[in-house]
Amino acid sequence: MAMQGIMGLLRNAMPAASAKHTVLGVFSDAESAATAGDELKSAGIPDTDYDFLTDSPYPEGSLGERDEPHRLYLYPFIGALLGLSSGIMITAMTQVAYPLVTGGKPVLSLPPMAIVCYEGTMLGAILFTVIGIVFESRLPKFDLGLYDNRITQGFLGLRVKAEPEQSREVVQIMNAAGAVDVKTDQ
Repeated sequence: MAMQGIMGLLRNAMPAASAKHTVLGVFSDAESAATAGDELKSAGIPDTDYDFLTDSPYPEGSLGERDEPHRLYLYPFIGALLGLSSGIMITAMTQVAYPLVTGGKPVLSLPPMAIVCYEGTMLGAILFTVIGIVFESRLPKFDLGLYDNRITQGFLGLRVKAEPEQSREVVQIMNAAGAVDVKTDQ
C-alpha cells in the first residue's frame, strides 16, 4: 500500500508527456528536402522542432538546418585542470607523507613532479574529451522516433515534431515540396 502511494506521488510529480505529433517526410533529393525545411520555417515552426536525416554527409547548412551549439572545448580544459591538480596532489602528498631527505635537498622535488603532472594533465584532457564527445553527441539516444529504412539507401528524411493542430499543415507542406512518402505517429 505504501509503495503504491509513493509511486502515485512520483507519477504526479513527473511532467506530462509532450503532446506533439511526429511527422516524417521522405525525400528523394536534397533540393526538395531543403524546400520543405524552408517552408516549415516560413510556416512558423521553430527550427528546433525539425531535423534532417540522411546517410550522406552534406555540408553544414546546405539543407537550411540550424547551427548546433556545442561546448566540446570546455571538456578537455576541465579535464586538463583536474588532471593537473590530481598530479600535483599525488606527487606532493606522497613526498610529504614519506619524506626522504637526501643530502639536504628539499622534500618536494619539482622535476619528477613535473613529469607526473604533465601525464596527469594529458590523461585528464583525453578522458574528458571522450566523455564530452559522448555527451555533446547526445548519446545514448533511447527514443529514436519515426524512421524509414529508405533513408539508409540514399533518401533524405525530414522529421518534424509539431503541435496537433499543425501536423496536418506539416503533411501538406511536405507533400507540396515533393515528398515521396509522409508518415505520422498518429
